Formats: sequence, C-alpha cells, structure tokens
Amino acid sequence: MTESELRQWSQRDFAHKYLEIADIMIVGRKRSLDMLKSFYRYFLRGKKPNRVLDLGCGDGVLAHELLNIDDSISATLVDGSNDMLEKAREKLVEFGNTRFVNMSFQELTSEKPDLGKFEIAVSSLAIHHLTSSEKADLFKYVFSCLVEGGYFVVIDCTRSQAGPVEDWFLELWRERIEERQVGLNVEADFEKMYEKYTETEHYSRLDTMDAQMNALRDVGFSEVDCYYKHGLFAMFGGKK
Repeated sequence: MTESELRQWSQRDFAHKYLEIADIMIVGRKRSLDMLKSFYRYFLRGKKPNRVLDLGCGDGVLAHELLNIDDSISATLVDGSNDMLEKAREKLVEFGNTRFVNMSFQELTSEKPDLGKFEIAVSSLAIHHLTSSEKADLFKYVFSCLVEGGYFVVIDCTRSQAGPVEDWFLELWRERIEERQVGLNVEADFEKMYEKYTETEHYSRLDTMDAQMNALRDVGFSEVDCYYKHGLFAMFGGKK
C-alpha cells in the first residue's frame, strides 16, 4: 500500500464513505459472510473458547457476525484507521471480550507485536491493497499467530488467470453495481468509483487467487483451498 493510500484510509470522510457504499460495490458480500459463519460452525464451533484475529477489521462486521453465533469468542481487531476502529467499538459494544489494535499491515509485519495465539484469523477486503511481497510477509506473520490446527480465512478481490475471463468478471461487477444502485434507489456516481478502482495504480496490484494460495502454501499452510468465489470476489484460506 502506498503512503497516499495509508493517509486516505486514515481520513474520517473516506472511511465512512466506504462503509456507506460497501454493500453496493462488493458483490456477494452477504453470501461471503454467510460462508464465513458456515466455515466457523463446521470447523471451530464446539472447540471453545476460540480466539479470533480480525485483520483490517474496518467497522468490525466479520467479528460481529462471528460473535453473534458464538458469544464465547475472544476477538482481537486490527486496523490502521482509528476511525474504523471507533466504528468497530460501536458495533461490538454489547460484547465485552474484544480488544482493538491500531496498526497497519506494514507495522504488523515490521514490528511483529505479540498479540497472542488464535484459533482463526480472518480478513475481508483489505489484503488486496498490499503488494505480493507484502502479502507474503503478512501471511508469515499470521502463520506465527495461529495455534497448531488454526485457520486463516481471506475474503478479497482477486484477478483471473485469463484476460477474457477477467473482462467478463469486470462486466459482471459493473452490471451488479448498476442493479444494486437502482434497487436501493441510491444516487451516487458509481461509474467513477468503478473507473477509480480499475485504474492502473490500484488494479495492477491484485494477485490471482492461485498466486495467493501458493503464497499460503509457501509459508506452511496446509489444506489450502478456495471456499467460495463470485467473479472477482473470493474466499480462500488454509490451516496451520
């Protein structure tokens, strides 16, 4: 992530604007959250107490979804934006077993703070801002934070291996944005948002899902797989 992007996400207006449009811009957001909860129920429920590490937590939506199905969870939420962490505190105010850490991914991988050990680490729509080498460094850090048998689950946007398929995925995304905008009767210039997202500086840093899954394997994760995919948006991960 560039310095300008780090500053951008630290700005209150930018962070809040993202939250307002997230359900329109992110295709299959609710489905991804449902899949995450299903993953948790199948692999972790019943192994209480579980500790969750939420990386790039934003407004705390992932932790909130998991705490709603298992309030015994102890959640650590990490984000580089203080404003996002404030939103997360508000969302999770009813849950007492939470803590909040204001650090960027770059700070995590360089300072390597001891946050404890976790049964599962999760991240949604945050890691794609990193370069390939930064992703690899983050994956190593996450691996070190997990207990043996712990899981790492990533929900993020990815690139396709093939150009024509990539073009189709982008068109599907554009169509879905337009449908959601009309259905929700929201007035906003999503065409400009789409163009900004796909401009070279941002879009060129997206990795394919295969590349990211191979990076997870290189770190030491096993049982690496894609759990869900809808065009550009995917959920994947592995086990320590």
